[in-house]
Amino acid sequence: MVKDLTEDQKHILLKEGTEPAGTSPLNHEQRIGDYYCIGCDTKLFESKKKYDSGSGWPSFFEALPNVFETKIDNSTGLLRTEYHCKKCRGHHGHIFDDGPKPTGKRYCNNGTCLIFKPKI
Repeated sequence: MVKDLTEDQKHILLKEGTEPAGTSPLNHEQRIGDYYCIGCDTKLFESKKKYDSGSGWPSFFEALPNVFETKIDNSTGLLRTEYHCKKCRGHHGHIFDDGPKPTGKRYCNNGTCLIFKPKI
């Protein structure tokens, strides 16, 4: 895992917390590039798979293959699919079935747990 995580990053990544909606600067990131896990620097998403879901969190309709593990989360009383980085086991968010074509998926990711690296 990357050292020097902030307390917010530790809370979300290691304790399955959630950042407040609308607080991530990555919500408005529109440059071409890739998104990496803050915990281990694994490439997770490409910017061409990002879209504005209106949810308040960076959202993607597709992740890179084999980068996440999932589990069922019913901590709020609703059944949701939670996803974690396969390499460092860091919590990133939840997957919903209300995304755009072609996948119909919405990977609702805590921006605090992502590093954006623009293409040069």
